[in-house]
Amino acid sequence: MKKLLTPFEKGTIKFKNHLVMAPMTRSRAIDNLPNELMANYYAQRSGAGLIITEGTSPSPEGLGYPRIPGIYSEAQVAGWKKVTDAVHQNGSKIFLQLMHTGRIAHVANLPNGILPVGPSDIKAAGEIFTDSLGMQENSVPVALSLDGITRVIEDFVNASKNAILAGFDGVELHGANGYLLEQFLNPNVNNRTDLYGGNLINRSRLILEISEAIAAAIGSDKVGIRFSPFSQLSDQAAYDSEEVHQTYTYLSSELDKLGIAYIHLSTNPEIPEKTYKAIRAVFTNTIIICNGLTAETAEEKLLDNSADLVAFGRGFLANPDFVKRIGKNLSLNDVDFGTLYSPGETGYTDYPLYTSK
Repeated sequence: MKKLLTPFEKGTIKFKNHLVMAPMTRSRAIDNLPNELMANYYAQRSGAGLIITEGTSPSPEGLGYPRIPGIYSEAQVAGWKKVTDAVHQNGSKIFLQLMHTGRIAHVANLPNGILPVGPSDIKAAGEIFTDSLGMQENSVPVALSLDGITRVIEDFVNASKNAILAGFDGVELHGANGYLLEQFLNPNVNNRTDLYGGNLINRSRLILEISEAIAAAIGSDKVGIRFSPFSQLSDQAAYDSEEVHQTYTYLSSELDKLGIAYIHLSTNPEIPEKTYKAIRAVFTNTIIICNGLTAETAEEKLLDNSADLVAFGRGFLANPDFVKRIGKNLSLNDVDFGTLYSPGETGYTDYPLYTSK
């Protein structure tokens, strides 16, 4: 049997297999509320040992995209409880990804009176979709004050507590893809001159303070984080490659001291082998690798111990029975890219299960 399909256990983590469903924004949360359609979607894919949800905002100001869910209200907690109950019925575990979009936002996607925020008031290049106005340029963010940073940390902690109330097995901090936490890491986006800007230790401070506060609130074994070193998504302009390497090595070492459950690496061709090796060397708990894997290359990652778990996005998106298909070497459905972010069942819960021709 493939290692992919065998049970996984490391430290306090126990999953029924080595397969992770990667987090994917799907924009089906009408009024930012998790719903029955979403519960069905995740239940369909609960062959995964671990499901990581779509990015979910810890506060109203983090709702940069249309129809993304939150975890800051009682109604949202109740909606997510339907999801976790459905997933747990099939023996899968589920972590909630906490995503604050920061400057990747438009005011039309935020509640009235709420403005986008960032480490600085530097506007992100590019456009973002809004339901009311169509495509729009990203709004200019308000630079977070020190009090604002304290509030952001408190929002993440409260959201994590709400996640546990909703039945999640843990939370994943979205420190990738150019959203708020990664915005603090990048000196081209973060021009602060206080304790949260300047050198890499200061730029890493927010991630570490949030991680430490959440670990104290719900347990370090219930905390993971997603990184995308060297990525330039969401107008994250490249900076000195050695500094990037040192930043993620430092973060991984400090997170290891906190004892968090895992680091989830969203890979890209720009990441040098030395960065993978450095993270692996300093972080002793679980490492998840994601992006561009096949069943064969994922198996290789597990067998050579470069990863403890492997994550798939599109495979699970288009194939509710993805685990079964891998086990039996069956063909996969193609992704319908036209319906990735549209509301409703089409391209969401209507992907067919495998049937022999």
